[in-house]
Amino acid sequence: MSSPTVPTVVGVIGGGRMGAGIAQSFAAIGSSVTVVEGGAEAAAAALDRIAAGLQRAAERGKLAEPAEQVLARVTTVESVDGLPPGTELVVEAVPENAALKARLLAAAEQAVDKSTVLATNTSSLSVTELALVLREPGRFLGMHFFNPVPASELVEIVAAPDTSPEVVRAALGWTHALGKKDVVVKDSPGFASSRLGLALGLEAIRMVEEGVAEPEAIDDAMSLGYKHPMGPLRLTDLVGLDVRLAIAEYLHATLGERFAPPQLLRDKVARGELGRKSGQGFYTWQ
Repeated sequence: MSSPTVPTVVGVIGGGRMGAGIAQSFAAIGSSVTVVEGGAEAAAAALDRIAAGLQRAAERGKLAEPAEQVLARVTTVESVDGLPPGTELVVEAVPENAALKARLLAAAEQAVDKSTVLATNTSSLSVTELALVLREPGRFLGMHFFNPVPASELVEIVAAPDTSPEVVRAALGWTHALGKKDVVVKDSPGFASSRLGLALGLEAIRMVEEGVAEPEAIDDAMSLGYKHPMGPLRLTDLVGLDVRLAIAEYLHATLGERFAPPQLLRDKVARGELGRKSGQGFYTWQ
């Protein structure tokens, strides 16, 4: 097992829910973190998300230092060109759009040192295909964090064919430094977690569509009967129905009909019922 090693300087591209959580987690273990978020307003919102997350962690007794002291280690920039050259790790955490991710990763590679490890937080896209835009694909891998990042135990490490063993070892060390556990998988559509989780989530949606049971009953069947921490429909609301639909469409295209999105999922997304972030999904959120 790799010895836990705290990266001195970390860059996070994207300051949304996932990016903010990743930034918070690294800052909490002592890393200096630079968050890339386009525009002053978006950058300020990202910093607010990190501050709020740190405050919640402090209230639960999960921080070794005052929240303000941890937050002082986080800075924001509006372009990947602003990443410190000596950054040890850059994690891309923007929405599941392959072209957007590829463009930002290519720009980040130009901005940092040749020793910097580049990682994508994609939950389903091909790490191998994203690596095609890089001059040095050996330094690139997937580090798939889970939502909410500070409280989630798992990081799925995704090794593409060109990913060097040294880079995988470094990622494992950083994962352990965060106090998280790892699973290492080869690059394939949906990896292990998204592929299995989506299969369960889509079937649960089909059951609602077919009138088999109400969402609460389906979720209780899995949480009470199989000891899942939450049911697949509540989890879909947490992840975002639009995110689940995008992953389903990708896996449908790459793995076949068993991942075809149910019409109910498409209809809900079209109506703007995206889950917790919109206030309505399979459940009503306040």
